[in-house]
Amino acid sequence: MKMACGIVLTALLLAACDRSVQPATLPIPSLLPPSLQTSSVPSQEQSRTALQRFVSERMNGPDGVYTNFRDTEQSGELATGHEVLSESTGLLMRYYALQKLRSEFDAEWAKAKRVLDMKSGFSYRYSPNKQKRYPLNAAVDDLRIIRALYEGAHLFQDTGLKVEADTYGKRFIDYNTKSGYMYDFYDETYKTTNSFITLCYTDLKTMQLLPMPDEQKTELTRNMLGVVQNGYLSEKFPFYETRYDYKNRSYSSDNINMVESLLTVLALSEVGKHQPASVRYLKEHVKAGTLFGQYTKEGKPTNDIRSTAIYAIAAMIGVQVGDRALYEDALRRMGEFQVKDPISPLYGGYGDPATQAAFSFDNLMALLAHAY
Repeated sequence: MKMACGIVLTALLLAACDRSVQPATLPIPSLLPPSLQTSSVPSQEQSRTALQRFVSERMNGPDGVYTNFRDTEQSGELATGHEVLSESTGLLMRYYALQKLRSEFDAEWAKAKRVLDMKSGFSYRYSPNKQKRYPLNAAVDDLRIIRALYEGAHLFQDTGLKVEADTYGKRFIDYNTKSGYMYDFYDETYKTTNSFITLCYTDLKTMQLLPMPDEQKTELTRNMLGVVQNGYLSEKFPFYETRYDYKNRSYSSDNINMVESLLTVLALSEVGKHQPASVRYLKEHVKAGTLFGQYTKEGKPTNDIRSTAIYAIAAMIGVQVGDRALYEDALRRMGEFQVKDPISPLYGGYGDPATQAAFSFDNLMALLAHAY
């Protein structure tokens, strides 16, 4: 059992975070505030339109968004090729909700229920080749789908979506929380959770939308906020540890993956609990184009790799904290990676034209950043 869960857990960690306390009465967090609505970023609407077309026409199949534009045999420990991730479903549903694209939203939600829905959660991964639904969920991805349903219910004025959001929210509480804490996944085969939380899984805002008694909700959000805030590294490198082990009461990180830490900062910014030092660091390094993929815990880059998703999440943080310069600088940096050759199969998307590798996480995070 430990071996099986360990293998899948590694896949989950790589697929879900590397691939995402205000009143819960209004679940629309992410449209631009008035101070940011007039943007001087050139051609962002054209970039968004081209990207949306690439995702909907080239990256989306009968079962959902492809993990990679380039297909594989779908036989690895990690999702590849035209496998479908619950992560991708939630990101695209949120985009369609925020853009008020009702038919597209409904189509994606129908796929999710057919392909990913299990008794205990949404399967984090589905292989069309094997017709296999993996028997675990990823808490962060379930929360993202649930948030999309709440956002859709509000923007489409659809009480039916609100009922569904509450239903799946109640299921999440039953399987992914216990004693006032949240856990990464629930394994339907072994009927168990893991023993720790990955900090970037803590979607604090969506937790506040869950259908729980006020006292229980306050306990959950207070506990999880405390876990995240206590994982803060330092003012010098103002980001966060990777995970917290409930049993050992300790944090651990091999290195700091910036996508994970930025998702943590984004979650904190959505409830007004981010560290100002994190935003200052982002502003400086986004402007200079020196925000890299991985760092030591002391803040030394372990590589010089930059990614679409990193700048997309930075743009979202800029919106949440009301910083126009960060928002626009991040979108500009993100746009440097967009494929602009009209004869390329990847035109409008984010990927490598030479190998035709284009990953869902990069493309969908970029698309969602345009909707913020």
